[in-house]
Amino acid sequence: MPTQAIYAATKNAVRTLLEGLRQESTDGVLRTTAISPGVVRTELVDSIDDVQVREQIRRDMNAFAIDPEAVARVIAFAIEQPHDVEIGEVIIRPTVQG
Repeated sequence: MPTQAIYAATKNAVRTLLEGLRQESTDGVLRTTAISPGVVRTELVDSIDDVQVREQIRRDMNAFAIDPEAVARVIAFAIEQPHDVEIGEVIIRPTVQG
């Protein structure tokens, strides 16, 4: 998405880091899970300097963003798995997000 290249790059960097840590943890002590949420109703929009982008994202949030509690439930699900189970990656987004 235009104006969000750095944001997108950091998300990919975290995913790569988590995969590297997973591969290095051969004793099973460290489990990693990448949670990739779509549009979530948060205050992140308030930090966007570009007025047009901020207002577009605000409109999207008002139209279809999911509640943060939905993401929290996914995180809890991943954490609650037995010690021998690792949820590698979860993508969670609103059902109407393109």
